[in-house]
Amino acid sequence: MTGDSSPPARLWSRDFVLAFSANTFSMMVFYLLLTSMALYAAERFQASDSAAGLASSAYIIGSVLARLFSGRLLDVVGRKRMLLVSLAAFVAFSLLYVLADTLPVLIGLRFLHGVAFGAGNTALGASVQAIIPPARRSEGTGYYGLSATLATAIGPFLAVSLSGSGNYEAIFHASSAFSAAAFAIALLLRLPEPPRHAGQPGARKRGFLASLVEPAVLPVTAVILLAGVGYSGVVAFLASYTSSQGMANLASWFFLIYAVAVAVARLFMGRIQDRRGDNIVIYPALAAFAVGVGLLAFQLAPATVAAAAVLAGFGYSTLMSGLQAIAISRVPPAHIGTAVSTFYLVLDVGAGLGPVLLGALVPAAGFQGMYAACSVLAVAAIGVYHLAHGRHQGPAVRRAGPANP
Repeated sequence: MTGDSSPPARLWSRDFVLAFSANTFSMMVFYLLLTSMALYAAERFQASDSAAGLASSAYIIGSVLARLFSGRLLDVVGRKRMLLVSLAAFVAFSLLYVLADTLPVLIGLRFLHGVAFGAGNTALGASVQAIIPPARRSEGTGYYGLSATLATAIGPFLAVSLSGSGNYEAIFHASSAFSAAAFAIALLLRLPEPPRHAGQPGARKRGFLASLVEPAVLPVTAVILLAGVGYSGVVAFLASYTSSQGMANLASWFFLIYAVAVAVARLFMGRIQDRRGDNIVIYPALAAFAVGVGLLAFQLAPATVAAAAVLAGFGYSTLMSGLQAIAISRVPPAHIGTAVSTFYLVLDVGAGLGPVLLGALVPAAGFQGMYAACSVLAVAAIGVYHLAHGRHQGPAVRRAGPANP
């Protein structure tokens, strides 16, 4: 600690608040549709478990493809232009769900919708990381993540409530309205553009692959890959699991309690990480997430589901913001866009493959066996984190200066 008594750099600026709001609405669409899509495909088109999982995850597969090129495109077309074009397409695809009358058309639409989401979300996420003061990286990332927390609370709750009555058309109309709101807010944003001049450190001698995926962050993103697969089982199949047990309302309560736990965790865990270091928050978060998901492998009961929601919410939210802050700290400012796109690319790979792989596991092991497997993945993530970063953790003050390669 130094003797500097100057006030901390401002975090809640006008553009940070606008970005927070735009992300809230776009993530509302993400969770509203992701939570309801597997059940919708099964009821509307009599899709199998694997096909229903694909209908859910095709959106994320499209997002993965978009993120693969988004980091590079940010340097070419600019963040604001890329964000507006992506969100305009996001609105257009949201309006087309009511016209999808076959399963292949639905899956194709989900894929294109995901492409638009991935590009826009990457542009917004990279811009926010450029706005956040480096010394408050974990704290700011955690606060920004509260926008997704609001979506986690409202989106799945609406999806479960409306899908329970079969009112899927209302879900599609709501997603269109939220998409339009995100686009309108984005029009007001003033986004810092990435440095483009040739003299910028790290701007030259980057191969094609390195310009798409940031190698420095890949070891850390392996942790969120495993956790993302585990959480995808909750988002995609919890409603079906509780419905099969005659307790459909437990899914909506899970997501509400989960959201409260996420909000509480993000109010203070980022600040602790900035001041005390990464390990003190990441190891407990991984353990809590493993136990939380594992509780769903036991007989469903209100108390068990509530405990699972608290632990999973605390664990996964801390991992999302904490690991992203670690990833950003490992690259120079010129590579923030690629680092953000790489982080979410790997996260989306886990969330996209998860429903397909876990959906194939359900017929053999049942929902309880599937959630036990998700817990095992979270336990494995503890070892991966230790090897990738935990054993080499530097002092927390590293985020106050330029990111380390």
